[in-house]
Amino acid sequence: MFKYINMKFSSNIFLFFIISSLIIITFTNPAFSQKSDPKATTQKFASALQIINLAYVDTVWEPDLVEKAIIATLKELDPHSQYISKEDLQKANEPLEGKFEGIGISFQILKDTILVISPVPGGPSEKLGIMAGDKIVNIDGESATGSFLDNNYVFKKLRGDKGTKVQISVFRRGRKNLIEYTITRDKIPINSIDAAFMADQEIGYIKLNRFSRTSMDEFRKAIGELKDHGMQNLILDLRTNSGGYLDVAIDLSDEFLGPGKLVLYTEGSSSPRRKYKSSFRGEFEEGKLVILIDEGSASASEIVAGAVQDWDRGLIVGRRSFGKGLVQRPYYLPDSSVIRLTIARYYTPTGRCIQKPYDEGYEKYYKDLLSRLEGGELTNEDKIDFPDSLKYYTPKNRLVYGGGGIMPDIFVPWDSTRITDLYVDLLSKGVFRDFALEFIDREREELTNNYSDFNQFLVSFHIDDKFMKEFIAFAKENEIEPKEEELEQSEILLKYQLKALIAGNLFEFNSYFQIMTQIDEGFLKAKEVLENESYFAELTFD
Repeated sequence: MFKYINMKFSSNIFLFFIISSLIIITFTNPAFSQKSDPKATTQKFASALQIINLAYVDTVWEPDLVEKAIIATLKELDPHSQYISKEDLQKANEPLEGKFEGIGISFQILKDTILVISPVPGGPSEKLGIMAGDKIVNIDGESATGSFLDNNYVFKKLRGDKGTKVQISVFRRGRKNLIEYTITRDKIPINSIDAAFMADQEIGYIKLNRFSRTSMDEFRKAIGELKDHGMQNLILDLRTNSGGYLDVAIDLSDEFLGPGKLVLYTEGSSSPRRKYKSSFRGEFEEGKLVILIDEGSASASEIVAGAVQDWDRGLIVGRRSFGKGLVQRPYYLPDSSVIRLTIARYYTPTGRCIQKPYDEGYEKYYKDLLSRLEGGELTNEDKIDFPDSLKYYTPKNRLVYGGGGIMPDIFVPWDSTRITDLYVDLLSKGVFRDFALEFIDREREELTNNYSDFNQFLVSFHIDDKFMKEFIAFAKENEIEPKEEELEQSEILLKYQLKALIAGNLFEFNSYFQIMTQIDEGFLKAKEVLENESYFAELTFD
């Protein structure tokens, strides 16, 4: 993020210098002020910077030194306190605020061209008639095709303040001339729900990717539509959901719990204990509930899963969650940059703190997931070891664990049998995506004529041998040489991935998940749990 200058001074010196100034900005705890002299430490830090400016062998840029000191200091505190520069703040906040300002398209770069996947419903591009499959070739009179093209270029050119205008030239199959559009930018929503559909006649499925400002409106809309389609039971998929706003996690938990129940409490040395309880009404307080989690589910996801588990409201299915039980609060610095500082730990209703240890350093903390894989935990439940001191009991006397994440009620091992090096290479190098895009670009008219809706596509579209031969040839053109044994091992996953990507581009993004869940072990297990009363009966549910 920043350009740092090599110095003879260790960055650890700056750790000491900056700590006091951070505390002045963020805390007013009298007990702490007795332990240090803020004036003395602030003067010491200022003196050090002055000495460096006057005497250092090379010219230095003081703002970089200060930013480096802040970043290093926050890493010494805990893994989740962080510094965000003024320039990066808007970009960091966009996913959580649930909106950005731009022209309103979903796009991908196909070779050297911007390909419109779909216009955002109700956005400025859709209102002007921009269509899926259009290619943007000029922006504001300049060519927008070539090897220089990347996502950052597109964001820079097409995003902008609401009310500003951008001119684009679009190539559309079947048209001889380019189509010219002048688009007035507007606020564009960023959805936090990836998918919401009926898994069968009674089971609804919702996949939430983050806890943003728009999440509850999206959730209530989705749950209402699913109920209209006959939903009695729900699968809430929080896998790979890394969290978001605390209050949104509390509101979502409230949708499942009866009135007056503790959702969580927070507490820190400078933050008195604060309890958060459910209100009198939720959208899904009855009906069987399964929450899917995995090692990527963190923070707000763990709050919801922990509250549901602790109150015996539903079953948690999957693998042990990430283990982030720290609460951050933003503090603005004079230049409008921000420190997101950890101010408290949160605790589930039974009193569990699910924060995993970080006393062995920043690097080891973020290698924890690799350690879980190497230790066999992701494939074998018996490899997970919790000490007796971390055992807790729910109101119905079910055993749950604290420390290091939420342990699911029903374990689903990571399926490594289909994931070969070939599959990883095809995914990481964008070969699946690029092939699907080229196929749709070439066959869009025939596909839309043959498949009027997703259900028809789901039943009738098949990935045959001819299709796979074309795909393998495409992979070879992209310097991936498939091995026969890997093709055989990953065959089902390859075919479903291709079909899902094509569906997600032809129809709503929802369609991608409707196809992929058909071979998703976690989803299939959650569905089995809801269909089989014994899972709930054995755990002494009413």
